[in-house]
Amino acid sequence: MNRLFIHLYLDEDVDVLIAQLLRGRGFDATTTFDAERVGSSDEQQLLYASANEMAVLTHNRSDFEALANRFYETGQTHAGIFIATRHPPQRIVQRLLILLNDITADDMVNQLIYL
Repeated sequence: MNRLFIHLYLDEDVDVLIAQLLRGRGFDATTTFDAERVGSSDEQQLLYASANEMAVLTHNRSDFEALANRFYETGQTHAGIFIATRHPPQRIVQRLLILLNDITADDMVNQLIYL
């Protein structure tokens, strides 16, 4: 793959302001609204993000932990999952920026990271 920068895909439960703040700092961030995927199941969201080499950012811990485990057990690959606790968008972006500046997209493959 040899991809350096992580492209984020924000689950529909994540404030779109996070995408705007990330884009303002030069990072790629796509929302479910941008992708016209609002209302899709969590599994469909992860499959879409994976097919497009985007790491998912979500607040939905239980469902995405289960999906990550299922992907692992079945040998499926995803571009990574960030699970954030609910905080103001600026705080989530601060935490994300530390990771986005330290982890490559290739290193993020099949990883599950808690913010």
